[in-house]
Amino acid sequence: MDVRPTARRGSPAKRAAITEAALRVFLREGYARASVDAIAADAGVSKRTIYNHFRDKEALFATIVAQSSAAVAEDFAEIAARHLDAPADAASALAAFGREWTSPGARRPDHGALVRLLMAEAAHFPGIIRVWLDNGPEPVRRGLAERLRAMADRGLLDIAEGEEEDATGHFVALVQTPATNRSFFNALPLPEAEHREIVHSGVRAFMRIYGPR
Repeated sequence: MDVRPTARRGSPAKRAAITEAALRVFLREGYARASVDAIAADAGVSKRTIYNHFRDKEALFATIVAQSSAAVAEDFAEIAARHLDAPADAASALAAFGREWTSPGARRPDHGALVRLLMAEAAHFPGIIRVWLDNGPEPVRRGLAERLRAMADRGLLDIAEGEEEDATGHFVALVQTPATNRSFFNALPLPEAEHREIVHSGVRAFMRIYGPR
């Protein structure tokens, strides 16, 4: 099944209204129960208008996942630029970056719910995971790898040439994953003190591996 986002012609305003309504309906009803009729009613458009913009419900869902994931990747780029582009100290910069990057639902509270939904649907709709990865996690990992490489080139980290992707994986595993797991993609509250300790503990472990010798 082709789940790639579609790019059919139509009014950008109506397309935006459809995707915003679809996000609300998908999060409220789940993918299987969400109907195109319900999305059309929420968006204030006809069912035919939806099909003028999107091939089918699967393509509409893929478009929403792509847009939300790309927005999160853009947020990452802003946060990373603020904390990691010209740091004086790697540990402090990585901790500040980690706290903001993993703040539960700080900027996109619906994205965590969308990720939980697509994971629930992955077995029936496996292509959507590739849409998510291509637009969110993979651009984020590339951006983080580039910044870790730049920090290593300045002597702030000890990362062998070509191993920045491994270092990125370790940072994600030590900092982002524990925070995400603890909050279950922002479904559960994560107290500020606990969030801070998760991030700082992960950064300390990362620096023991990659701190300057």
